[in-house]
Amino acid sequence: MPEKVRIIIEGKEVKAEFLDTECAKKILQALPIESKINEWGDEFYFSIGIKMPLDSTATTRVKAGDIGYWPTGEALAIFFGKTPISTGDDPVPVSEVNIVGRIIDNPSIFRSLKGVKTVRIEKE
Repeated sequence: MPEKVRIIIEGKEVKAEFLDTECAKKILQALPIESKINEWGDEFYFSIGIKMPLDSTATTRVKAGDIGYWPTGEALAIFFGKTPISTGDDPVPVSEVNIVGRIIDNPSIFRSLKGVKTVRIEKE
């Protein structure tokens, strides 16, 4: 069963849920997590200090609202629109990510938060 979390950026709370996968469970066990945000087009990514391999959810085909774990950077990625290598409307990660969750609220809220410095994720 998915586990609900809050993503807090600049005092704004965005609701999300994490899936029932080993990778997602490992991240949930580490919550709360605070990290410095990096931006890549309409993607926020940030180091979470957790090392996990690619799993059966690994893909480069993501949608706005997906939350992925990027093993190369030991990072979470929140996709909310086009990335620099998108050829259509969907985001495209730089390399495969494990799908670990999904934004419940409208993911376009993250566009208004571009330029912020930190993110906090905690259990709801």
